[in-house]
Amino acid sequence: MAILSLRVVVPSCYIYHSKPKIVRNPLFSLRPNQISASMSYEKELAAAKKAASLAACLCQKVQKALLQSDVHSKSDKSPVTVADYGSQALVSFVLERELPSESFSLVAEEDSGDLRKDGAQETLARITKLVNDTLSSAGTYSVSPFSAEDVLAAIDSGKSEGGSHGRHWVLDPIDGTKGFLRGDQYAIALALLDEGKVVLGVLACPNLPLASIGGDDKHSSHSQVGCLFSAKVGAGTYMQSLDGSSPIKVQVSATENPEEASFFESFEAAHSLHDLSSSIAKKLGVKAPPVRIDSQAKYGALSRGDGAIYLRFPHKGYREKIWDHAAGCIVVTEAGGVVTDAAGNPLDFSKGKYLDLNTGIIVTNQKLMPSLLKAVQESLDEKASSL
Repeated sequence: MAILSLRVVVPSCYIYHSKPKIVRNPLFSLRPNQISASMSYEKELAAAKKAASLAACLCQKVQKALLQSDVHSKSDKSPVTVADYGSQALVSFVLERELPSESFSLVAEEDSGDLRKDGAQETLARITKLVNDTLSSAGTYSVSPFSAEDVLAAIDSGKSEGGSHGRHWVLDPIDGTKGFLRGDQYAIALALLDEGKVVLGVLACPNLPLASIGGDDKHSSHSQVGCLFSAKVGAGTYMQSLDGSSPIKVQVSATENPEEASFFESFEAAHSLHDLSSSIAKKLGVKAPPVRIDSQAKYGALSRGDGAIYLRFPHKGYREKIWDHAAGCIVVTEAGGVVTDAAGNPLDFSKGKYLDLNTGIIVTNQKLMPSLLKAVQESLDEKASSL
């Protein structure tokens, strides 16, 4: 690698406070084992926030000047941009150098295969320049410029398979690529697995307003945008702006009435069965129309109470990847929510790159979960009997 040493400081485009201002809540108390667990991941969480914020800087640069030549197609025909690769490279760089004493394992979405093919030199050069420009603008570094080979190697550091032993970082460098390409919602989603359990997660959501998107003003152009959600096991979930506000502790919606429980679902109909979600909402008596947004920004919005339910029912044959849910899962659960599959089982991130699920994923608060599970099962049974 071309790097001799790297001293990460706060990116100039996003300034945040690395030590959250704790909101004291007499009803919230940690058990001793939770306290020791949460304290043990302090440096890892700080590194994750730095990495995701830096990647968000790069992604915003690309989105502001998106060119058609920046969009390529992976083997599964889904769009991928130079920002995906650059984001993954930056996160890898920062984590490895912020945590140099630890063995490094990264489970991530991208690999460098397409960038090593003939004709990809121009794209690789653009990614390399983006990475170097972002690192340079972030602050003071004792670093020589990264070469194209450095960038390829960093991207390929994400080839870990994960599993139930040891520590594994889990990254989606741009979750919601289609939203990114449309100029809508996307997230840099980063989590840490320890012995198969998610112990921390960070969601950088550059286009998500700080104000609630659940109200009538969700499309207001005057809302400040750019949120960073962070959660650590036993320590709650915090939100701050990407450009420098102090973190505030957030909680999921406390609503008990299903009629008042607005819900989120994927923007793309190809990502989730909207008709099934509609059937479930009808059984619950939900009156508000669904809020459809891309990416794990849904998890972040739900963690702060913008809505009360998130439903995801992929089409038959689709296998959920751990990087699409790991960070969002802990962000919601540490905010007091519940994340399960359609049978009410907790998500198991210890099996490698994929989640073995019963049908779909449902997210809500603890009070609504029993009635939601009932409605989900009834709707699934009706769908199965109609086939």
